[in-house]
Amino acid sequence: MIQRASDSRISIGLILLVAFGLRLGAAYWWESRLTEGERFAWGDSHSYWTLAGQVARGEPYQYGRGSARIFRTPGYPVLLAGLFRIAGDEPPVMWARAMGAVLGTVTVGGIIWLTSTLFSTRAAIVAGVMATLYPGAIGMSVFVLSEALFCPLMIAQIFLWVAAGRSEYPKRAVGFALIAGTIAGIATLVRPSWLLFTPFALGVAFLLYGERKRQLLIGGTMMLGLILAMAPWWVRNYGITGRLTLTTTQFGASLYDGWRNDANGDSDMRYVDDFYQAQLKSDAIDPTSTVGTFEERLDDSMHSAAVDWARHHPVRVIQLAGIKFLRIWSPWPNSDNMQSWTYRLAILLGYTPLMILAVAGAVRFVRRDWPHTLCVVPAVYFTCLHMIFVGSIRYRQPAMLVLIVLAAGFVDVWWNAKTKSEGFSRE
Repeated sequence: MIQRASDSRISIGLILLVAFGLRLGAAYWWESRLTEGERFAWGDSHSYWTLAGQVARGEPYQYGRGSARIFRTPGYPVLLAGLFRIAGDEPPVMWARAMGAVLGTVTVGGIIWLTSTLFSTRAAIVAGVMATLYPGAIGMSVFVLSEALFCPLMIAQIFLWVAAGRSEYPKRAVGFALIAGTIAGIATLVRPSWLLFTPFALGVAFLLYGERKRQLLIGGTMMLGLILAMAPWWVRNYGITGRLTLTTTQFGASLYDGWRNDANGDSDMRYVDDFYQAQLKSDAIDPTSTVGTFEERLDDSMHSAAVDWARHHPVRVIQLAGIKFLRIWSPWPNSDNMQSWTYRLAILLGYTPLMILAVAGAVRFVRRDWPHTLCVVPAVYFTCLHMIFVGSIRYRQPAMLVLIVLAAGFVDVWWNAKTKSEGFSRE
């Protein structure tokens, strides 16, 4: 038994070492393929980088035309700001990619930890191998996107939620739940789309599973932790706009990105300039009628336009939801940056077998108890969310990491059954 435990630790250590090596190698490869003068493949990366520099230099936290002060939540920029502090100036982008490789390795470790809790050590090793090799997990580690930090936080919240639900002592359950809720708040400050996950999952747990008093205790404590973690951001935003802004002033823009005349499921933010100019003209016509900040009014105008369009085009909204669903779960990449056959085959071969095993695992284990079901909820949540906003395979990647747990559990159960069957046949 001691020897097996030692072998397992060695195996897990080697998996984590390989995970880090693959991510660091992928980071150098991605950096080398960028054209001269190009640092990022996505505009989101540039905004995080710019805000990080401003945080490190003690400058106002604002970005873009009009100096929007609630454009991005601060979680990922604050982490990147540490690199600027270390460098004393602007650090090489490769530093951020290397940090992403470390965070990606931590994520693999978290998946191993969660799988060992729900299944077995062997399943945990299988999950570690899957997470190490999964192309989506590698990509999210090296692109200088907020998923690099968000993914380990998401895994930590789910693990602590499971620990709270399984704890025999109420005080310990409350402690785990409070930490889980706090991590949920921090994760939301990294990825604002995570804001509604906790209440969404609590609703699922309350409706489908027993021990509702315990569910309410754990859920209420988690919500308290989330509120405490996000309260400083809310207070700061209220001081700017005079009203409660839960995440950012990009909700309207994101909604209009998904609901408009020429929407096709992909993101195309060129329309923002038209709204920007229209808002400037509107403010100039009657300056005394303006209420709140410019970025707040701009966000409201896009939000109203999106809702109004959806109200008059319900059939198209449903069609777009289906299109976005297919984009989210497509075995082929959607992004123009990922259309080479190398990327296509890597994503197809890395995604399809894993998804088949994950679906098989979900079918087998989701009826066991809430901890196993919780591994499916992020996939349902992100799918519902991005059937409203824009759809892309980028938005399934965090959910795939949790589904790996169920995929590995299915492989473990299948292997046990196969071994027993072979043992009986020999006898």
